[in-house]
Amino acid sequence: MKLERLTLLRPNIGDFRSLDALPPLVMGILAARTPREVQIRFIDDMAEAVPADDQPDLVALSVGTFSARRAYELAAAYKARGATVVMGGYHPSLLPDEALEHADAIIVGDAEGSWEALLADFQNDRLQRIYRGGNALPLNNQRIERSIFAGKRYAPVELVQFGRGCRFSCDFCSIKSFYQDTLRTRPIEQLVVEMRSLNRRRLFFFVDDNLFGSVEQLRALCNAVSPLGLHWACQISIDVARDEHMLDAMAAAGCVFALIGFESLSAANLRQMAKPWNQVAGEYREVVRRFHARGIGVYGTFVLGYDDDTLESIRRNLDFALEARLEIANFNPLTPTPASPLYQRLLAEGRMLSPRWWLDPAYRYGDPTFKPAQMEPEAFAQACYEIKRAFYSWPSILRRVLGSDAGFNMFRTGISGLANYISRREVIRKQHWLLGA
Repeated sequence: MKLERLTLLRPNIGDFRSLDALPPLVMGILAARTPREVQIRFIDDMAEAVPADDQPDLVALSVGTFSARRAYELAAAYKARGATVVMGGYHPSLLPDEALEHADAIIVGDAEGSWEALLADFQNDRLQRIYRGGNALPLNNQRIERSIFAGKRYAPVELVQFGRGCRFSCDFCSIKSFYQDTLRTRPIEQLVVEMRSLNRRRLFFFVDDNLFGSVEQLRALCNAVSPLGLHWACQISIDVARDEHMLDAMAAAGCVFALIGFESLSAANLRQMAKPWNQVAGEYREVVRRFHARGIGVYGTFVLGYDDDTLESIRRNLDFALEARLEIANFNPLTPTPASPLYQRLLAEGRMLSPRWWLDPAYRYGDPTFKPAQMEPEAFAQACYEIKRAFYSWPSILRRVLGSDAGFNMFRTGISGLANYISRREVIRKQHWLLGA
């Protein structure tokens, strides 16, 4: 079958547009690896409505667990119009049998190599059901066609990627299930060339799950990025705070925000998360102080609902976030995702309220998905929502943004203010949203 029209589609969790949408690099990677003669249309359900009259030969959806229900509904609509449907991303990779109930073919793992094979097979009428990506292939030829993002309403951030995978295996996380033991980085000189080509007046964000792969790699990255004069942010493990010289190098290279997974104030919870190493950098307030002392804002994330948690302890996370003047925070109610050790354990213990909550027609965003050890499920979910609302109240935002312990920096303060405004709106709007609707 000749491939003339290709649609790349990122589904949202529901039929609404999000203020916090960022361009999905994976779609740029697919576009760059598609033959030039193919007409490509990229539709981002997070930033624009999906047109009902789109009629491609092939539609490729990148699917996450929260967006699975919406993705399957969109897939059915495209199939009804005669399109062949393929899916990739975390959710199909972890639950291939489920995804194949809705797709003609899926890609398991990274798309490089497997995407080209899929397109060739489609054109030769021999499409296979499953294509397996090369999660061990070197990242020395990463190409991104960013022109497909033009004209869409995205936050003013430039996304870049240094590496894939994570050296840790946290109980609640599916990253290890996706990448296994692979941990790869791109040649730094190629990354620098890419960064030079982007809008250097914007905030750059490294999408790596953990930018701190090793001391040598992070130091080399900082040395290479420093001459560019950029402002950048990253997700990074807390153990980097043990190394004062590394923090100095990050600040000198232009780092203005670091996303840190504090996860819990409870040592027992951290052990259950398989994350006791979170305490190696010392007391959390001291960790925040070290970043702030170098002008680096902190985006703290917390996972609430492990067995040592109570309603009172959940609220203490809010107290810490406010006292430490975290610029941004995310208080995540524990939501077991497929293939994570947490999901398997809670399923075996009979504590899942809905084993396939992502497809449950009654599930709404923020609803409890399991039975906490020391709280009623509904009370737990409500407590998580309440502390989000409190953290993103207007008085809290003003105190934290204008009174940051990181000092005043016009660029960082502006980004922090915008991020808090967007987070406040999205927290309120998404709560209780029916997935797929």
